[in-house]
Amino acid sequence: MEAEGLLSVIGRLDDNFVRAVEMMQHCKGKVVVTGVGKSGLICAKIAATLSSTGTPAFYLHSGDALHGDLGMVMPEDVVVAISNSGETDEILKLLPHFKHHGHKLIVITGNPESTLAKAGAVVVDVRVKEEACPLGLAPTTSTTVTLAMGDALAVVLLEQKGFKEADFAIRHPGGMLGRKLLLRVEDLMFRGERLPLVRDTTSVKDALFEITAKRLGVTGVINDKNQLVGVLTDGDLRRGLENKGEILTLAAKDLMTRNPKTIPADTLASEAVAVMEKFSITSLFVPEPETKKPLGIVHLHDLIKAGL
Repeated sequence: MEAEGLLSVIGRLDDNFVRAVEMMQHCKGKVVVTGVGKSGLICAKIAATLSSTGTPAFYLHSGDALHGDLGMVMPEDVVVAISNSGETDEILKLLPHFKHHGHKLIVITGNPESTLAKAGAVVVDVRVKEEACPLGLAPTTSTTVTLAMGDALAVVLLEQKGFKEADFAIRHPGGMLGRKLLLRVEDLMFRGERLPLVRDTTSVKDALFEITAKRLGVTGVINDKNQLVGVLTDGDLRRGLENKGEILTLAAKDLMTRNPKTIPADTLASEAVAVMEKFSITSLFVPEPETKKPLGIVHLHDLIKAGL
């Protein structure tokens, strides 16, 4: 029944839908989505979706609005009132306030002939034949259709505004997409005293102490100009033991991997993961662009911990 309800609304999409999008697109303030009961829960979701897709919005419980929360509504705001019957008492009591302050009113209702519909500048029709509830009482089909209509408005609106993935990420810094598009290498790299470094003339024994102390399984190797010229890893030490036998008295430059892979500090952290996967390595040093002096190091474990 709910699926049939969704399909039935498609044929009734008209200029009112277009006008509703345009009113929200050109809104100078926020979109205020108001309702009560089950419709109120749908209002909250619609407001959240609008906010996360580039249209600032908030949910206003119609009952609370009558007792002071109307103070949150500013003159430049657009109001979206949702009521299946179009006769919800709490919303109707708000109409004089909206009219007095000149708020543009978008009505989403299952009763285009209702009192609320007649007060709206735009009426979006979400009539359904019947509820999925066997008693025909609990809002089921009607709330599903209203939710879908809210999603449709939000999606068309974000397209009209040219909303992109990067914009979405800014509003979702805690989500996976947000981390992929916002986190950069410089946000996660170790620097200062936590940066493992030795001179190219340092003995392998002392280099081993540095690797152990910094707990990253690697140390950078720098020359007399403090430029990164190589890295010395656990793997380099094992290969040295296999090929040379006694290695502790050798210099770091004798065992290091030369011309190591590096990455700029402003690179997206997700790109650092891709580089590590491509070359089967677990860390990347971050050099200063001009001097090539190492600024930091980023490790795969920390990228994974960050959810990348």
